[in-house]
Amino acid sequence: MAQAEFSAEELAQGDALFRSAWEFVLSAPSHEFLPPMRGLEVAFAGRSNVGKSSLINALVGHRGLARTSNTPGRTQELNYFRHPRRDVFIVDMPGYGFAQAPKEKVAAWTELVKGFLRGRQNLARVFLLVDARHGLKAVDEEIMALLDTAAVSYQAVLTKADKVKPHELARVIGSVEEKLATHAAAYPFLIVTSSETGLGIPDLRAATAQLLAERGA
Repeated sequence: MAQAEFSAEELAQGDALFRSAWEFVLSAPSHEFLPPMRGLEVAFAGRSNVGKSSLINALVGHRGLARTSNTPGRTQELNYFRHPRRDVFIVDMPGYGFAQAPKEKVAAWTELVKGFLRGRQNLARVFLLVDARHGLKAVDEEIMALLDTAAVSYQAVLTKADKVKPHELARVIGSVEEKLATHAAAYPFLIVTSSETGLGIPDLRAATAQLLAERGA
């Protein structure tokens, strides 16, 4: 497994995909509020406070599209964003694991996440976000096992890479790559990002554009 590398053409295609103004569509607090399964969905999953909303904002070039907070568990619903001219959706998922909320509410969010990952036939890929300061945790591996079982393709994305020293970042990258190599549904390229510095954002855009092209979207 290795970090993703893209050609100038692939990077340009990614930039073109996200140059348009993506739009908020809806928030689904439970399964019955999910939209019909049409087009393609790309979901962003990860532990609470891993930086999903910040990364999505950096990806689409709009700081206010996805709500961000320093409080773990702020995203409590499945938030859908749509490309203005294509049936392509980004899904910002509730963080799993620790959250500053009652245990029963955290359990409900976790079940919402798991049910979504098991049941969306038009889910093209899950970008599994991993905090570069902490690496993979047991709860991440639980989600990875679920994705393996459901045969849902997923790709690991390290977030907050600017928060760790280079030698520590290299250690975390190696550890994550080693673990991902043992999972059947894991995509074989890791993307290292920072929503603050823009590191890896062009690569993430290119990976998304490449995926959609492969799926005929």
